[in-house]
Amino acid sequence: MHPLEFLRSHAVSLPDLVKFSIALAIIFGVPSLSRRVRLPPVVGLLLSGVILGPYCLDVFGMNRPIADFFADLGKLLLMFFAGLEIDLTRFRQAQRKTMIFGLLTTMMPLILGTGVGFLLGYGMLTAIVLGSLLASHTLLGNNIIRELGASRLEPMTVTVGATVVSDTLSLIVFAVCLSTFQSGFSVTGLAIQLVEIAIFVPLILFGLSRVGAYLLRQVESNEDAYFILMLAIVVVAGLLAQMINLPGIVGAFLAGLAVNAAVQDKPAKEKLEFIGNSFFIPIFFIVTGFLINPPVFIASIVGNFYLVIGIIGALLVGKWLAAQATGQAFGYSMPARLTMWSLTLPQVAATLAAALVAYDTINPSGQRLLNERMLNAVLVLMLTTAILGPVLTQFFAPRMIAKDITLRNDPQAG
Repeated sequence: MHPLEFLRSHAVSLPDLVKFSIALAIIFGVPSLSRRVRLPPVVGLLLSGVILGPYCLDVFGMNRPIADFFADLGKLLLMFFAGLEIDLTRFRQAQRKTMIFGLLTTMMPLILGTGVGFLLGYGMLTAIVLGSLLASHTLLGNNIIRELGASRLEPMTVTVGATVVSDTLSLIVFAVCLSTFQSGFSVTGLAIQLVEIAIFVPLILFGLSRVGAYLLRQVESNEDAYFILMLAIVVVAGLLAQMINLPGIVGAFLAGLAVNAAVQDKPAKEKLEFIGNSFFIPIFFIVTGFLINPPVFIASIVGNFYLVIGIIGALLVGKWLAAQATGQAFGYSMPARLTMWSLTLPQVAATLAAALVAYDTINPSGQRLLNERMLNAVLVLMLTTAILGPVLTQFFAPRMIAKDITLRNDPQAG
């Protein structure tokens, strides 16, 4: 018997507790191992999922309701934490500049990504969804900026704040396409969807911020109740989003923005982040790896080379144009513009979550919104930018700091 066949035949019959122990060992060991070889932990967890998944060792099988449920919860928490991590104070400090950069860094990749989709023969909705996936970004390099002490520089404040705009707008565009794909296009249906979104977004951002803050204050002295209530807010926001045909991740992200100010520096918030980041979110990345069939993945890269190159190129050019235009308009140095560009490159949290939702979305005729070759291309994009973005940030950020010091000491040097 082939060694892989031998391992697969024994792996599938392992007791459930042994499988759970294997998952815990992966969650414990892989992130630190990834950091040692200078890979983002997300990449290591995804690769672990590929190895453990149904196309390699098949440890967990094709039917895994508990793992899938934990992954769905991890996906919601990932987006909830993305909303919580937005520094609203810094966002307000440079609100006009933030809005301009947010709009540019959303629209440029959206337009270019949509164009790539059209050029390669995809339908309108799939092409726009592809553009919306490129419009958002994950600030993987923000820890580098923090460690260098550059967080308070205006270009960094603007970049962090622009994440609010880009993630929100890209998810709204994505949600409209998703709903139209499922129910078909009609002017009335689109109008109803837009009205529902126009009601839903302020309801969550402003209504939930007040109601949620009030309820959280009532249980502030009871840490366990505070923890459960925060988790309930995530779930309820996700369910409300699904009720109007929006992905649950949109509701979770907006809920994070809504209760952002209320839960800062609360012990229960730190504990929810701890259990989410240490258990549910890693499971989400591992289960995502289960979807990758290595031979098909490699074949799709080779066979769809222009798709992969087109997507990556649209992202790099779109984000670069946005950073350059904003930087020139507000007099930022070239290293600052390049640092802004590098920070907006990684496509991990919102992109991966939305891509999986699109892959799982099937219209009445049985077609997927994103097919397997497109999903594989998005995964290549994620792996590429998750590595490239932080590497470029590490290269450009010290130069931005040095240039800022030079300009403060000698304004004529700019």
